[in-house]
Amino acid sequence: MSLSPPRDEASIAVRDRVYVDAKRAAIWGLTSNAVLVVVKLVGGLLLHSSALIADAVNSIGDVTSSVVVRAALHIAEQEEDDDHPYGHTKAESIAGFGVSLLVMFGAGILTIETIHGFSETPEIPHWSAGVVAAVCSLIKEVLFRYTSQVAKRLDSAALRATALDHRSDALGSGAIAISLFAAPSLGAFGPYVDPVAALCVCAVLIITSAKMFLAIAAELMDQQADAETVAKVRDIAAEVDQVKDTEKLRVRKSGLEYFIELHVRVDGRLSVAEGHRIGHEVKDRLLAKMPRVRDVHIHIEPWTD
Repeated sequence: MSLSPPRDEASIAVRDRVYVDAKRAAIWGLTSNAVLVVVKLVGGLLLHSSALIADAVNSIGDVTSSVVVRAALHIAEQEEDDDHPYGHTKAESIAGFGVSLLVMFGAGILTIETIHGFSETPEIPHWSAGVVAAVCSLIKEVLFRYTSQVAKRLDSAALRATALDHRSDALGSGAIAISLFAAPSLGAFGPYVDPVAALCVCAVLIITSAKMFLAIAAELMDQQADAETVAKVRDIAAEVDQVKDTEKLRVRKSGLEYFIELHVRVDGRLSVAEGHRIGHEVKDRLLAKMPRVRDVHIHIEPWTD
């Protein structure tokens, strides 16, 4: 019994809004990262700051990941087809997985390049490079707060990964700004503050991307949904008249949506047709009250006194 009944208009509107909000957050990230690439790269080249250039390369990766996330959200909201009977919802999780790997790889490359730069004594960048880094840090922190709020509300793996990327960039650019402002007063160590700051940026990126990787991997392995969601499913099912109890319950998150498998116990003396009707009522109610549930599979079990 897996044919989805028609959803009411309110349920459809909520589900559509989820994807609209997620795509809007992705677009804001894409636009901002594209602007920051230009600002950091031009500033780094003109002011001779290897840390700013490293940060610019990282922002190029951010632009790429933002494009991937936006495309994945478009794919994820598509309806089921013959080749994808469960829909395309995992595209959103796969995008988040890809972002985490991209950040990790980029940070590794930047680490190697920065270490190679220690073979020559670098010059101290102009103090205005610190201003550029500080402005970039502020913009990234604003993006982090906005994206993380949307990610938390929608429970989006891809946006959560993007938000963490924004936060790591904000911290990295902030560290670069502080080091560049302090470099002129640090004497012989001054020329090395900039590349050391670049290494700190890389370290933060590697740690953050590793956390993203592990969290999204758990979701892709169909980990059981959080306890609050599971409890809500049982409570809604129990509201249906003639449902005696619920047994096995599997709730797996797939992108921004959920799939539910639930065993419902009803009076064993009821007819097959009546049990089927009760099962459909449970399914209809779950779909209506939990708009982000993509589909529900109900199995009827007999209840005996």
